[in-house]
Amino acid sequence: MKKKSRTKLVHEGDSVAEVEVELIESDESWSPYLSLEDAYKLDDVREALRKGDLDTAMRFARLFTLTPVTLARQPVNKSLRSEPR
Repeated sequence: MKKKSRTKLVHEGDSVAEVEVELIESDESWSPYLSLEDAYKLDDVREALRKGDLDTAMRFARLFTLTPVTLARQPVNKSLRSEPR
């Protein structure tokens, strides 16, 4: 049985959390898998983000706020396109 550290992303609303977990690799058919403790940690971070409880989420993860680059896709103005010559 080997353990590998991995970063899992948890996305809720406009927040993303980077959570460090260990994947357990074994000869079992469900490999790789998370420990029960790491699975609960991911659930706790997701629940904290849903509630807006950033202090709790920060105990287990690095937090980021997503900022949209555009709010909506704008229609293409064909008059601004250069015409082939």
